[in-house]
Amino acid sequence: MIIKELTCIGCPMGCQLTIEFDEIQKKLLHVSGNQCPKGNRYAHKELTNPTRIVTSSIKIEGGEIGVVSVKTQKDIPKSQIFPIMDAIHQTTVIAPVYIGSVLIHDVAGTHVDIIATKTVLTRKKESTDTTL
Repeated sequence: MIIKELTCIGCPMGCQLTIEFDEIQKKLLHVSGNQCPKGNRYAHKELTNPTRIVTSSIKIEGGEIGVVSVKTQKDIPKSQIFPIMDAIHQTTVIAPVYIGSVLIHDVAGTHVDIIATKTVLTRKKESTDTTL
């Protein structure tokens, strides 16, 4: 049996959890410190199959700004964070990009898409008119 301490991220309370876990049987024995039932669910998931939402940014060409913020469409196995980040860093998109647009489909073979979390419009061309 192992005892772990975690901060629950299941709700805004951020409860400090103390967890007793049977590592051999992958069985949660006891959770204390949680103020709501989400603490039990979070503790079990974190110890048996931890997942995360990945947030980052992707380079954008021709946009009003140089990058667009992105995230995974849903949580992914924690073990896939680095392959996903590699794919994100290797990607460049062309403006315009709209919030919710899929920018990378099935990133790193996870069956999860990378979506834009911001709209970035095309940069306006500068006027070449020099008349006053």
